[in-house]
Amino acid sequence: MLTTQTAHRSFSFYLLPGFSLQAFSCAVEVLRLANEAIGKNVYSWQVISEDGQPVMSSCRMTVGIDSTLRAERERTQKSNSTSAAVICGGSGIPRPNRQLDAWLRECRMRRIPLVCIGSGTVVVARAGLADGRRCAVHWEQLPLFCEQFPGIESNQTAFEHDGDLHTCSGGDAPFDMFLNLVERDHGSVVVNRVCEKAIAYRMRSAGERQRLPLHSRVKLNHKAVMKVIGLMEASLDDPMPVDDLVALSGISRRQIERLFDRELGRSPNRYYMELRLERAQLLLVSTNLPVVEVAVACGFISPSHFSKVYREAYGCAPHQTRLAAREDGHADLMDPALLGLNCTDVSQHRLSMTA
Repeated sequence: MLTTQTAHRSFSFYLLPGFSLQAFSCAVEVLRLANEAIGKNVYSWQVISEDGQPVMSSCRMTVGIDSTLRAERERTQKSNSTSAAVICGGSGIPRPNRQLDAWLRECRMRRIPLVCIGSGTVVVARAGLADGRRCAVHWEQLPLFCEQFPGIESNQTAFEHDGDLHTCSGGDAPFDMFLNLVERDHGSVVVNRVCEKAIAYRMRSAGERQRLPLHSRVKLNHKAVMKVIGLMEASLDDPMPVDDLVALSGISRRQIERLFDRELGRSPNRYYMELRLERAQLLLVSTNLPVVEVAVACGFISPSHFSKVYREAYGCAPHQTRLAAREDGHADLMDPALLGLNCTDVSQHRLSMTA
């Protein structure tokens, strides 16, 4: 995509209900600032929705719409005036939309690139348009995404370019992804001007990590402790015995326990449990997985034990956390049914991992 100098590019942004206003703004601002940096309107964009009505974002602000999905489909069929179709989502998984899927397939047939922001990647994957491709998926959505779409190379990266498919994880990643697209069109000089206007330090490259490095998140530099924490984070669904973690750290258990107490104020076992409970809380708030499957996904074989330690940590039962999230408007987030995933399949898969 965007490999040669051209006079004009037109982007059609389809906003999914509950889209991320942050992510949408990052993408559009790059195009606007690129026009300023170049001194003429080389990029334009229009915003579309299914029915042409304003769409509410995840922060409950609405964005006005320029056109309907039906009108955009007709325009696509009559001409190739659209340079790219952008599916802008958020953290929620949108319900299936046959008209949207049909438009995306028409774009693919006409070699119109597809650009996915946040859960827009799920829409394209569900339509069968990302099979065998490399996609960036938000780290919170990655486990379920990988289970449902094993034929897609799902990465915990900020963004990915794979031929005519461009995906990003959301947040501020669209800023970097669209900068990369602008660079393909107009070079690094224009990109540097955009970064200066946006007070951005630099442009991330495709494939860079989403999350902060571990040492930045936990504010530690001791290599042995960092290694143990990294192993803990990588095995929350199938916890390793602490003795096994210690053996891989290269120092004794007594030393590890002393370092954890000094640096983190808690034992390795307690820290491990806190990580698992944090993951459980995230799944309760951001998915519709049954509580028993949340427990299994976080390494708890017994639902009753999970409920007990969760209540001790957070002062409420797991189902109460979910109810509170729904009252705040977080219903249907990462619903396995919306991905096409059977909850029983998820449970059996997770149980096989912990067996």
